[in-house]
Amino acid sequence: MQAMYPLAMSTTSGPELESPIDRCRPADVTPVTLEATALESTAPEYLRDLKRELHGEGLSPAELTLEACFDEDCSLATQGEIDRIRSYVRAGAFLGVDSVTVSADTVANAEKVRPAIAACAERADREGIALELDAPITIEH
Repeated sequence: MQAMYPLAMSTTSGPELESPIDRCRPADVTPVTLEATALESTAPEYLRDLKRELHGEGLSPAELTLEACFDEDCSLATQGEIDRIRSYVRAGAFLGVDSVTVSADTVANAEKVRPAIAACAERADREGIALELDAPITIEH
């Protein structure tokens, strides 16, 4: 039977590695805000072409903005609007934006909207995006 010995760990430190931030170099790009209404689609094929076009123009999508409608006190209407917002969060992640800003003038039933928009904010966070809400309600982060 073969004896089992634990692997020895080195006590010497390796070469100091620079962080990714330390290795950054400035690029000549202009950050831009995209409006959801200007997007023809949230399909990956369209977004891929748009991203390529933006890059070719020296533009970098930093923010995606959209208007939401929560003026109906209806669970189905709320879910439909949340699904639409979620599709823009996915589109924003694909495009590499830093944030998605959702604006809503009215919210008919905050108790229905708040948990749904909070779930979208969690999804955005998992994608590395901040979901900003400009509405008469707030969400807990």
